[in-house]
Amino acid sequence: MSNIMVGKDLSEQIEDEVKQFAKQCIIRPSVAVIDIGENPDNKRFIKAHEKACNRVGIYLRHYEYDIETSELTIINKIKELNNDDYVNGIMIVLPIPEKYNEKRLINTIINSKDVDGLTDINVGRLMSGRKSITPCSVLGIMELLKSYNVELEGKDVVIVGKGKLVGRPLINVLLNEGATVSVCHSKTNDLKKYTSSADIVISATGVKNLITADMIKDGAVVVDVGITFEKDKIYGDVDFDKVSKKASLITPIVGGVGPVTIAMFLKNTILCYNNNKK
Repeated sequence: MSNIMVGKDLSEQIEDEVKQFAKQCIIRPSVAVIDIGENPDNKRFIKAHEKACNRVGIYLRHYEYDIETSELTIINKIKELNNDDYVNGIMIVLPIPEKYNEKRLINTIINSKDVDGLTDINVGRLMSGRKSITPCSVLGIMELLKSYNVELEGKDVVIVGKGKLVGRPLINVLLNEGATVSVCHSKTNDLKKYTSSADIVISATGVKNLITADMIKDGAVVVDVGITFEKDKIYGDVDFDKVSKKASLITPIVGGVGPVTIAMFLKNTILCYNNNKK
């Protein structure tokens, strides 16, 4: 039996559920994606999400702004989308150029349309255990682990990376599942000390081959969420070839968490659709 956790079947199942829902809608569900700057990784991200939206019947509105666009112009567009009853969800593709106030832009999105769960109110609700919109990447990780029957209660989990899209929100979700959670980051001394005793390691840094075989105990579950592009080649945080020989379960660099994360973006769009319908 393979120890590789692939997301294809699970993502297709979620997409089918979303597609069936969208077919019943009198007005087609719609999500607005705001792209600021010329980051090629962001362009790949949007293209993949647009293809998924087309497969299930969600209309993706793509708004592109170059680095010369004023922050006020983007804020006014977000406010316009907030008030547009035909737009159900809004996402700002991260990262954005440093000249912009990322927090201000994100918090301009009204909570019911915050498809990636990044506004202060949605983050606060998640931290306090209240009903909230959870970031798509976190949902993708959790759904994939669940589909492979990975037990979380009582397990030692190490998260490598403290970003707002994965690391920080994942802490609270894992704690709610009864896991014991440690968080490591760029300032952590002796990363191996933490990862080598963990039952589950989840890495989301975007640092090529950061997690090596000597940093993982035999039988650990390893989830790679980090992606690095070098000369059109994709690398993960995990040295897959060597770590896969020790791990009981491991995600591949391509086709693991990624497809499920995109599927959860679709599902969150439907959640926003229902929120705004109410």
